[in-house]
Amino acid sequence: MPAFDLAVVGGSVWTARGFAERTDILVRGEQIVELRPSGVGAVDATEVVDATDRLVIPGLIDTHTHQRDPGFTHKEDITSATRGAAVGGVTTTVGMPNVDPPTTTPDRFRRLIDDQSGRAVVDFNHNPSPTNVEMVAEMAEMGALGFKVFMVVDTARSYPHMPGLGVHRHDDLVRIMEAVGATGRPLLVHPNDQAVLGLIEHAHFDAGKMDPESYSKAEWMYDGMVWNSGVATLIELNRGVGGPLHVLHMMSDRTVELIRRAKADGQDVTAEVNAFGLFHSDWDEIAHMGPLAIGRCLKPEWRESLWEGIADGTIDVLGTDHAPHTLEEKATGWENMWATPTGTPQLQHYLMKLLDASHRGLISLDNVVRIGSHNPARRFGLYPRKGTIEVGSDADLVVIDYNAEHTVTREEVLSKAGYSGYEGQTLKGIPVVTTVRGAIVARDGVVTAAPGYGQFVPPVSA
Repeated sequence: MPAFDLAVVGGSVWTARGFAERTDILVRGEQIVELRPSGVGAVDATEVVDATDRLVIPGLIDTHTHQRDPGFTHKEDITSATRGAAVGGVTTTVGMPNVDPPTTTPDRFRRLIDDQSGRAVVDFNHNPSPTNVEMVAEMAEMGALGFKVFMVVDTARSYPHMPGLGVHRHDDLVRIMEAVGATGRPLLVHPNDQAVLGLIEHAHFDAGKMDPESYSKAEWMYDGMVWNSGVATLIELNRGVGGPLHVLHMMSDRTVELIRRAKADGQDVTAEVNAFGLFHSDWDEIAHMGPLAIGRCLKPEWRESLWEGIADGTIDVLGTDHAPHTLEEKATGWENMWATPTGTPQLQHYLMKLLDASHRGLISLDNVVRIGSHNPARRFGLYPRKGTIEVGSDADLVVIDYNAEHTVTREEVLSKAGYSGYEGQTLKGIPVVTTVRGAIVARDGVVTAAPGYGQFVPPVSA
């Protein structure tokens, strides 16, 4: 019988101290049991992956995915989402509570976990809503990595920011911060000033500015006040209440600076940037795709501040905000983007976009791993089981051909959405093998694991 079940040999392996050249990763069962320089000894393994001249990084952990399951599975479901994740080098995904029924109670949370445990391809968790504060402790005990709050409700559509999940009153936010803080789990918040957003929206409605460009640039009004005010409110409430706060959707230079100052003051605050903020936020680049690509476009100086925030550690995590909708649902956006659901599929291609960005000097390879895997694992209680390549860690690995190029096509998209905002782009840097707990789940763009292989993963301390 072979000594090891899997060996990934000869690669340049990411560690917290930098990349270790020509290193072998030896796996028994689901875990890494040895790391050693290549050539030290014979490799006796059932499966050998030759990673010579390639990079090996820990699998990405996406703590912000909208899998639309249950209730909106015509857009996406846990299987289609995690198939795209596997091909894209994502080994753990964490869903959001704006499903139907929304995950606001332990019973709904339990049913979701049980159902998705039989259908996921990669490992998963889910961030329930803490709007029922008396139920937060029980859901934490069940293994939630964090809890998600929306400070926004849609006015011209009913989804994705549906009624019942939006929280705007400061007293309600304080109660939620207290309840979640007592569990030690992070509170993830979509920051927003709903009153200012309403002012902006009605100004556009009254002027008949319903087109994609007007929509995407709407929150340039008042220099990003919608986001800046929301983040400032959260930081001030957290200063008084305490507890781990994870602020989503870094959008402007001011939001980055607010987080930077809060960290300097010693607050337990981390921040997330989204793939669309980095890669779908320049109108000139995405205008040809219109509704298929836009979320919110950013001023050039805002985009620059995001890259700077990643570089200096102010921004900790990249959460994709993977948000699929069907082509039919998107089509109305050319005429009325305010009534059309926004968001884009991201899971399959965002690692490639990050690798391509590293070739262009926008981000270091080390920071690709830190914001994509290492920092999410540490913030959400998965480290050292995940987010690192160490003896004893899960063998969640991505082998990367860093110099290979790939042109994104619609035909390759595994999301039920059936499109990508990156169609036609040629990207440099490709994940070629993905493993989850020692099993190869994708190779050369093909999913090799069956639905049900993915497991629910609670915090390591749970």
